[in-house]
Amino acid sequence: MRRAQERHRLSQAQRAQSTAPSSSGSACLEETTSQVTRSQSCLSGKEPPAAEHLPCAACPKGWIGFGSKCFYFSNDSRNWTSSQLFCASEKANLVHTDSQKEMNFLRRYIDPFAYWIGLSRESSNHPWEWVDNAGHNVWFDVTGDGDYAFLNKDGISSGRVYTEKMWICNKPNNYADKCQIHLTSS
Repeated sequence: MRRAQERHRLSQAQRAQSTAPSSSGSACLEETTSQVTRSQSCLSGKEPPAAEHLPCAACPKGWIGFGSKCFYFSNDSRNWTSSQLFCASEKANLVHTDSQKEMNFLRRYIDPFAYWIGLSRESSNHPWEWVDNAGHNVWFDVTGDGDYAFLNKDGISSGRVYTEKMWICNKPNNYADKCQIHLTSS
């Protein structure tokens, strides 16, 4: 009987705490699990409608988020084509870097190894192209005589397609956009 009373009091206290309005009117409960973050509003002391309970996810397990992208750094080596096929199987591409800031982020993870990136050309007479069809927007120098680019501690170099290297995949981090919660006061 005594245990039942304690459980009842604990249950009431938890219920009161979860429905108490916050003084600032902002989100008052944040729960984070390994892959899901949920925010709930405590405006007016009411739970938000179920439609506002949107799951938020980070990058997939084994991927690292930076900016608006998720990156995968391989631990084994493959040729350029096989590396791109792996990325495609993950609904990604070999990495396409957009800025010096992103390049600096990538370099923190690669030393002392070289990693294939998503840049190639038909021959030395053709321009470099990104595998994700982003065109010829190459803002850095590529050294070497190969037709497939890789990133190492010194910058971007090129090699032959059959050479085995580790690789970096990237894909958009759409998860953050999908979990925006729009709150309206009633």
